[in-house]
Amino acid sequence: MSLKVIGTGFGRTGTDSMREALTMLGFGPCHHMSEVMAHEEQKRLWRALAKGAAPDWGRLFAGYQSCVDWPSVHYWRELIEAYPEARVILTWRSPESWWESFAKTILPAICDSRDQESLGISLVSKQVFGGRPQDRAHAIAVYEANVEAVLKIVPDERLLIHKLGDGWGPLCAHLGVPVPAEPYPNRNTTKEFRTALSLN
Repeated sequence: MSLKVIGTGFGRTGTDSMREALTMLGFGPCHHMSEVMAHEEQKRLWRALAKGAAPDWGRLFAGYQSCVDWPSVHYWRELIEAYPEARVILTWRSPESWWESFAKTILPAICDSRDQESLGISLVSKQVFGGRPQDRAHAIAVYEANVEAVLKIVPDERLLIHKLGDGWGPLCAHLGVPVPAEPYPNRNTTKEFRTALSLN
């Protein structure tokens, strides 16, 4: 099994709803930070990668057809090369809206963590945000730079920009699948982050 869909949007851009949506459309299981939280082997493999181990994408994504959210989003450039047939989705919300959500969820979890090897610290805080996740202006600039890089690097015909509230239509058209009868999922995992992310 290889990845058919690669997410390039930061956490808190609707990635958990997208995870559920992709699963409902037949592109599951979908890799998401929740998978790292739930499986010790996933935690071990991704922590090793964050520390500099050579990537073995086949092993990291064994059994998965799609990926969204951190930790995979940090490696989207490598992944779109490794899986050239995969469709690409940029989940997006305004930078200010993203910061408000990030500051209420992921940021407190990072700040509460005492495990320096957790992905919240070793990957998200140190590598993504250069050790300055609490710096609003800096974090927003990093968010915007990621969006700009995706738009510059990923060919238009391969990329979907999926904004909060876009629902099934654009997603199903991009993936070439029918629109389900069920409503588009709306998952807001705010309460889970303060405890879970610090343990990954």
